[in-house]
Amino acid sequence: MGKDNKKLVQAITSQDENFAQWYTDICLKAELVEYSSVKGFMILRPYGQAIWENIQKNLDARFKASGHENVAMPVLIPENLLAKEGELVNGFAPEVAWVTMGGSEKLEERLAVRPTSETMFCDHWSRVLHSYRELPMKYNQWCSVIRWEKTTRPFLRSREFWWQEGHTIHETAAEAEAETQAQLNCYADFCESDLAIPVVKGRKTDKEKFAGADATYTIEAMMKDGKALQSGTSHYFGDKFSKAYDVTFTGRDNQLHYPYQTSWGVSTRLVGAIIMAHGDDDGLILPPAIAPFQVVVVPIAAHKPGVSEKAAELAQRIAKFARVKLDDSDNAPGWKFSQWEMKGVPLRLELGPKDMEKNQCVLVRRDTREKVFVSLDELETAIPQQLEALTRDLYQRALENRNKRTWAATTFDEVKELVKDHTGYIKTMWCGDLECELKMKEEAGLSSRCMPFEQEHLSDVCPICGKPAKTMVYWGIAY
Repeated sequence: MGKDNKKLVQAITSQDENFAQWYTDICLKAELVEYSSVKGFMILRPYGQAIWENIQKNLDARFKASGHENVAMPVLIPENLLAKEGELVNGFAPEVAWVTMGGSEKLEERLAVRPTSETMFCDHWSRVLHSYRELPMKYNQWCSVIRWEKTTRPFLRSREFWWQEGHTIHETAAEAEAETQAQLNCYADFCESDLAIPVVKGRKTDKEKFAGADATYTIEAMMKDGKALQSGTSHYFGDKFSKAYDVTFTGRDNQLHYPYQTSWGVSTRLVGAIIMAHGDDDGLILPPAIAPFQVVVVPIAAHKPGVSEKAAELAQRIAKFARVKLDDSDNAPGWKFSQWEMKGVPLRLELGPKDMEKNQCVLVRRDTREKVFVSLDELETAIPQQLEALTRDLYQRALENRNKRTWAATTFDEVKELVKDHTGYIKTMWCGDLECELKMKEEAGLSSRCMPFEQEHLSDVCPICGKPAKTMVYWGIAY
């Protein structure tokens, strides 16, 4: 390794030394983000934006396949509109940014910079919905929102973040509930198949649910350090918002009815999940489905006759079935290797004079560093196979990490002992009382992650109070 190459790798703090600093180092050194001049706001750099665009593209295709249409709502919300649904405004009040001036004129009414868009969708629907024949209305928008967080970290919690927010209204409660579950399943499948991150699906407790929702469902992912990351949520509102905003339609019985509503979203937080679920001390490891470049072609001894030309030819071939980058810069090969490892490119193709003589190349997987010699005649099959294997192995390693960091406890003392030495999920039964949920947070430092759909019967009583148990809960420390 050259001197510059060594310095590049050393720029990342090791995970074992300081996981939080390791994460920040990757965000900056892999050129995903840069801090802006406004505190708590981040700039998505081209590479970070490219990852987010691939997430967008893949999810957007799923939404459209299930009949959702993209719309765009205004970024500003009149204060009176935000205040119509009491739980929502109270839930978001501490984080709302307000516009009070228009040019040099003071506004007659404050305008909230959208923290979420339920109010704008309801206001719109109150004017355009007339008959049951127009239902369901299944909308989605890609946008950024502002929430004035006190503590910020790139991707995980920033004052502005990018996301999609789906909003739908339905004729019946059953249809809306089915939509809520369908979108949660969409998120779970995307995380597991495209991001190679296993998730736990479940329902949030009343304390943790979205402000104003009847029910909030979640997918919870575990990071390499054992902490949980809420990676997507889907909310069922019933007809509460419809009544607050006077959204009605003429039903099949010729009477006025209130539609049933859902909302659901994932954000750039998923980029943070990818970093912390898969990355290592050399940088990112990107799942191929969302990697800006799935293959990087690196010519070895590029000054030798024909090497650069052959590398360019191979890159053109690969471009027909994979996203490819030809690194024909004059940097040393070792420096290139470290640079693209830092950026998490799943597969590296090396080609030198000796390889050309043998009509072969070397393929190197980012996750295992495993090298395989492949005939140049077999790239169309070998590269997809390597990418599929990498995705499969990333998922399996993340699942193994979750399994080894998940414990069951039947007493509160057991929970407290586990917390002393371990970070991960602790499963217990729960009586359903808020007091016990708060006690778990106060005395064990754990928040409820979800009541999983896949329930287990661990005991008959709540370990905190001893009363009869109603459900099993996953507890953990969360980002």
